[in-house]
Amino acid sequence: MKKQLRIAVASAAVVATLSLGFSVTASNAANTGTLKTLTKGILTIGTDTPAYTPWFDNNNPADGKGFESAVAYAIAKQLGYPASKVKWVKASFNTVIQPGKKAFDFDINEVSITPDRAKAVDFSTGYYDVAQAIITTTKSKIAKAKTIADLANAKLGASVGSTSYATITDVIKPKGKPAVFDTNDLATAALKNGQIDGLVLDLPTAFYVAGAELTNGVILGQFAPKSGSDQFGLVLNKGSALTKSVSAAVDALRANGTLKALAAKWLAVAGGAPLLK
Repeated sequence: MKKQLRIAVASAAVVATLSLGFSVTASNAANTGTLKTLTKGILTIGTDTPAYTPWFDNNNPADGKGFESAVAYAIAKQLGYPASKVKWVKASFNTVIQPGKKAFDFDINEVSITPDRAKAVDFSTGYYDVAQAIITTTKSKIAKAKTIADLANAKLGASVGSTSYATITDVIKPKGKPAVFDTNDLATAALKNGQIDGLVLDLPTAFYVAGAELTNGVILGQFAPKSGSDQFGLVLNKGSALTKSVSAAVDALRANGTLKALAAKWLAVAGGAPLLK
């Protein structure tokens, strides 16, 4: 059993209807609930499996718990689709960002908005601003690293195709070639086994993995916004007729404080992750 999470991730559940007390309106939501979705009257949302904490809960995106599940239901409600009209489908990260027809109306899976990816898919406006961070273990040779220069000789790893990997190659720039993993689970196992010295993740996931997945986890720090931060967006088919409506819903939730409230409820605070320079 995973040990008690040692960071401030809230444990209260968010019900699927997300009765947060916010009044949400979007400028182009005149025909809410009647958008041209894959299935008439149903909003199909994709995400990867496993769906990781704190973004989701217990690998069950449909329960409304975890930041991204809660955000997805808030967006659905804004678009006029109650929880009963939301359908979840599995979609691996790699298939989500590749060109081609999608099996969802939008995907939510910590996908960073980048120019290269935007050539293949549509993105909504960003729903979360996130920094990248690096974790290790107390027994690692980099456990006492205080600067980016201290990581020069480290064997580092990250998930394939991720902005975490780009942070290693473009920001940390270690002497050795980074290790690439298909999933965060595999990357975490490699760190546990000493195959890599450090693992780069988005900051909320770094807090969770260091506190709950590792018995001796350490967060070395986070990277400056100008070099190591990014923004998550919902992914849609390239040229989707839904992109404008979905972006308007995200913008409304940001403007009225819903996104901020959900982040405060479900995600770890940045305290305890010093800035690495």
